[in-house]
Amino acid sequence: MRKFASPAAAPAARPWAKAGVPLALAVATLAACGGGDDDDTPPQLAAAQPANLSGDCAALATRLSGLAHTAITSAEAVAAGTLTVGGKAVPAHCLVKGKMHERVSPVDGKTYAIGFEMRLPLAWNGRFFHQANGGLDGSVLTATGATGGGPVTHALAQGFAVLSSDAGHPGSMGPFFGLDPQARLDYGYQAVGKLTPMAKSLIQTAYGKAPDRSYFGGCSNGGRHTLVAAARYPDQYDGYLAGAPGYNLPKAAVANIFGAQQYMKVSGTTSADLSAAFTTAERKMVSAQVLAKCDALDGATDGLIQDVAACQKAFNFERDVPTCSGERDGTCLSAEQKTAIGPIFSGAVTSTGAAVYSSFPFDAGLGVGNTATWEFTAPIQRDSGAVGFVFKTPPADAATFDGTAFTLNSSIDTLVTQIHATNATYTESGMGFMTPPNPTQLQAVRNRGAKIMVYHGVSDAIFSYQDTVTWYEGVQARHGGRADDFARLYPVPGMGHCSGGNATDQFDMLSALVAWVEQGHAPDQVIAQARGTGNAGGVNADVPADWAADRSRPLCPHPKVARYNGSGSLDLATSFSCR
Repeated sequence: MRKFASPAAAPAARPWAKAGVPLALAVATLAACGGGDDDDTPPQLAAAQPANLSGDCAALATRLSGLAHTAITSAEAVAAGTLTVGGKAVPAHCLVKGKMHERVSPVDGKTYAIGFEMRLPLAWNGRFFHQANGGLDGSVLTATGATGGGPVTHALAQGFAVLSSDAGHPGSMGPFFGLDPQARLDYGYQAVGKLTPMAKSLIQTAYGKAPDRSYFGGCSNGGRHTLVAAARYPDQYDGYLAGAPGYNLPKAAVANIFGAQQYMKVSGTTSADLSAAFTTAERKMVSAQVLAKCDALDGATDGLIQDVAACQKAFNFERDVPTCSGERDGTCLSAEQKTAIGPIFSGAVTSTGAAVYSSFPFDAGLGVGNTATWEFTAPIQRDSGAVGFVFKTPPADAATFDGTAFTLNSSIDTLVTQIHATNATYTESGMGFMTPPNPTQLQAVRNRGAKIMVYHGVSDAIFSYQDTVTWYEGVQARHGGRADDFARLYPVPGMGHCSGGNATDQFDMLSALVAWVEQGHAPDQVIAQARGTGNAGGVNADVPADWAADRSRPLCPHPKVARYNGSGSLDLATSFSCR
């Protein structure tokens, strides 16, 4: 809400202001109609102003005792250099830990609370960053606000006050927290709604003023949290940074189970070793075939496919991948493999041919280990429990649950029905509490001057880059083709899920977002770097040996493509332009 932010430059006059209509009501009415002021320029928000922490860390626990529904469990000083990023010391800060809304479930008898930590820099930049975590949550990860692969900076290092939480359940429960209806809702979206005002009040107490600017970000499930926050809490944050946003997460999990069932058809084994269906050698062979068709489409033969859309038209899985005439030897795929694997890329379907989730683009990162983990291990170890206990209604029977059997034997049709189902106990469906309501309707974000940046690895094997493109193009259509005034999508060619792959996966998108929100500098490109030998943020083992260790590329906002200028080093971003 505006009361949490410092004054912004006055927006253009609104008709309802003259009529005395409350702003919140007017925005809500416009949003309900699918309309808004897309013909106007969004207001420019003012820059955050720095402040210093008031008093010492130890005393904060007492000063924070009045926070509603909150118990502060500790507050302690953290010396400069205790944490590092990119080999540099993170400045001194105060670490506050606590929990909110502790309760005992009437369904499973377990104790639940929203656990959190906040890290408060002694020298604060006036900004708040809500770090959204990945997976099934359940852990209060160190509140640093890191993004991208091997970051060399993050929100805490830049002076943000950073919040991290477990989203309302302990990780020790695994997916079984989904037996509790409220834990489901907290995980989906309600923990964010409860944590946000608490965190802003905590900052007010610690610094003597509320945050001037508030940001929200994360990758994977954290990216989902980010797009959900933009849809459900558009008045609470000024900038949203979503990586690999699984905004259709229940559908993606069911699609991954579909994929496991397809792989099992050609695994050649009665065990659950799905990797035998599509070996490392075979995946690398297919990746090489994709590169052969698509690498030069951007003007440079450099091991990166920048023109993703053109590649999907140029490459044909059935035609361009050799079919084995004899035994499988890594240089071809059998006809049976093509029949099983093709539908995974074209998109999981029900028995009637209805789409379950999304297609997946062919890209150069197919042969890396990150892809194999999501394709062959995750369906049994992760997706079975997530779908079985968190996303579907009713949940599975914990006493008899077998993840392998659930993954390989469940009816896809039934799972699709169950992730949309409700009953008297579970009154919101998995798709209801996990996804943004009206995901492309973002007038409230735009009209207050907030901004959204999204990045997604094209080789992501669990959350489809194509699904994110579909979302963004829907945003464009909803906003009259002017979505890039406030929201931009940046594909990262070759990158897997959140990081890694044959990619330039190291970038600082948060600084670009702040410059856009507070200074009006629209990010027409973001420079990304490979993490080869000696990289300060950590080496990415997937970087090809023939790349420069610090190869760089511009990440371009969709639908622009990083095209080679015709001259200059293939390892330098300056040799490429977004067009």
